[in-house]
Amino acid sequence: MHAKPPEALTGDIAEARNGSTDMKRVGAAGFTGTLIEYYDLQIYTTAAALVFAHVFFPQLGKAAATVAAFGTVGVVFVARPLGSIIFGHFGDRLGRKRTLVVTLLMMGISTVLVGLLPTSEQVGILAPVLLIALRVVQGVAAGGEFAGAALLVAENAPSEKRGAWSSLPSLGGAVSNSCAGLTLLVTSLTMNDATFRAWGWRIPFVFSTVLLVVGLYIRMTMRETPVFTKQMNRSGASRFPFVEALKAQPRDMLLGCLVEVPAFAMLYLVVTFVLNYGVNELKLNYTQVLWVSVGSGLVMFLGILATSRLSDRIGRRPVLLMSNGLATIWALALFPILYSGTLAGYATAVIITMLIAGFIFGPVGAFMAELFATRYRYTAVGLCYNAAGIIGGAVPPLIAGRIISAYGTFAFGKVLAAACFVSFLCCILLRETRRASLVADGQ
Repeated sequence: MHAKPPEALTGDIAEARNGSTDMKRVGAAGFTGTLIEYYDLQIYTTAAALVFAHVFFPQLGKAAATVAAFGTVGVVFVARPLGSIIFGHFGDRLGRKRTLVVTLLMMGISTVLVGLLPTSEQVGILAPVLLIALRVVQGVAAGGEFAGAALLVAENAPSEKRGAWSSLPSLGGAVSNSCAGLTLLVTSLTMNDATFRAWGWRIPFVFSTVLLVVGLYIRMTMRETPVFTKQMNRSGASRFPFVEALKAQPRDMLLGCLVEVPAFAMLYLVVTFVLNYGVNELKLNYTQVLWVSVGSGLVMFLGILATSRLSDRIGRRPVLLMSNGLATIWALALFPILYSGTLAGYATAVIITMLIAGFIFGPVGAFMAELFATRYRYTAVGLCYNAAGIIGGAVPPLIAGRIISAYGTFAFGKVLAAACFVSFLCCILLRETRRASLVADGQ
């Protein structure tokens, strides 16, 4: 065997450095874009729990207004599957990069407009109508965001570190939770509750203009993924990715969707029902609730970081089994702790719930990318992720209050635990994907 000449070695080193630089740029694009889009979703959800009942639905009375405000949160989940089909289609046919630019623009512009909406006192019923319309636009955009961001990173990442790299979009989502809470916290600390409720809540929405410009610049400078480019050169694009995905891997799509349900259930119970309970039932002030929200985002970040890296060592399936098993057990303890009636109980319930959600989200980016073929990967991943969002994110917060008021907290805990246990069983039925190639023949 002959040694390489010095100039060849220099070329190898330069190529490795360029590859490392490109991967960091790709990771930054996946992280930053998702941070921005989910910051937009988080500030909406937080504002809905804190003030939207008073701003957009005051004529309904306290209880009905709260339900209506949470209903606008749920609108996004109805629109997300539509977004996953639309943007999945274009993402699988035209590429990941261009599709992600469009989702970012839609989300950013609609969020800024929410911050500029007139109130019900100013324009009557037109205010909630406009709010819901913008929420639909947000939902459609969100439907195409995570799948594209996850694939942008996964299809560029080295296989032995794909779990760690592919967690960056989820990490962006976790940081967005803290950023949203911190932005609202700073706003609330600089004004009294009445001022915050009157107009202070608008500031974080308008501030997202800055984030939109930054995210757009990052995504415009990205290149298309090599996996998608190779697929296009080899056999072209699928004509109907949605139909092909349903025909080729229906079992994987069903099980892949259900595996993610507990993560969404934990996350959205905290940012809707639990947050509202802290403000309206425990009578915690906005500052206390928002500080806990900031901390919970950081804890979720650590959970994602830990399990994404663990999944590169022992596999995606064992990590998801462990995480969904923990979610099943915690669901039974969550509400007794929350309903202890103290700030400490509230903070404990929020922090541990978000940590477990992070454990589940950690390996999901790599796992979902490895589960499906390239020809329809964007569509399949998007559908699984957003269907899980509807089942886990929209339904539990809406039914929690009714079940708890009728049957008690432990009854709802058992319902939640049953849903998490179904997801645990789905993990058993799915195959391990850690060593799967994203550019295998026929994909």
